[in-house]
Amino acid sequence: MHLTDDAHTEHAPVLLDEVLQYLRPQEGDSYLDLTAGYGGHAAQVLALTKQPQKAVLVDRDDNALKYLQTKFAGKGATFIHQNFFEASQNLLQENRTFDMILADLGVSSPHLNEAHRGFAINLAGPLDMRMDQSQELTADTIVNTYSEPDLTDILQRFGEEPKALQIAKLIRHNRPLHTTTDLANVVKKAWPGHSRVHPATRTFQALRIAVNDELGLLERSLPLWQQLLAPGGRLVIISFHSLEDRLVKLYLKQVAGDRYDAELRETTKRPITASPTELVFNPRSRSAKLQAAIK
Repeated sequence: MHLTDDAHTEHAPVLLDEVLQYLRPQEGDSYLDLTAGYGGHAAQVLALTKQPQKAVLVDRDDNALKYLQTKFAGKGATFIHQNFFEASQNLLQENRTFDMILADLGVSSPHLNEAHRGFAINLAGPLDMRMDQSQELTADTIVNTYSEPDLTDILQRFGEEPKALQIAKLIRHNRPLHTTTDLANVVKKAWPGHSRVHPATRTFQALRIAVNDELGLLERSLPLWQQLLAPGGRLVIISFHSLEDRLVKLYLKQVAGDRYDAELRETTKRPITASPTELVFNPRSRSAKLQAAIK
């Protein structure tokens, strides 16, 4: 497995060998990275294409974008500070197409490792969870102002939390909750006893998805990515939870397959997961699933 030189970010790109296998970078290819993060995948792809000026690197996180601009300074790559849906819309309006498109939908390690971002259950920080810190909606707003039925709905739909109603009730009765540890401790009351996985994991996932509209953006973006592919272009999507995975599977089932009107052809028969070796060196890859298609 390849590791980035981004030691201070502690972010190793997941499924890197598999990404390269299914993107099949060739010298001169154009590349769109819709969640470029800290450039781990992009660095390896651009080393093979030798055409950074044909690369567009997108991220909604300002810190990640600044890092990318430093990492690839003077190489000619284009940088876009937007979510992947807005960026895709704009690129389509410019009639751009790409030989390779990558969407790595996971939360990057720096998000999880920095307490002030509010993503981590085990680090005390504000209930933020915004990937784009210029947006107004935060997890704090949802936790402290949404109705009990709305909280229950978020926990059920985005967290698949079996105790959604009970947790929503606990949240309402214990408001205000302004830190990650405050929230985690309240959620634990619904799940007494010890568990291998922290009992607030599903709640944190649900809030993060709601804050960042992750599923809505993905659902609206999938048809755009198909249009952004050049003939013969390769699309790779890495998802990290079953809700994303289902959306990608459903879309590919609709547009790919062994039929005369198929617009894409799936190149992964089933989602690809991390190798045992990668799991040792990069434990966060355990939930990653890669799906790929060609136009």
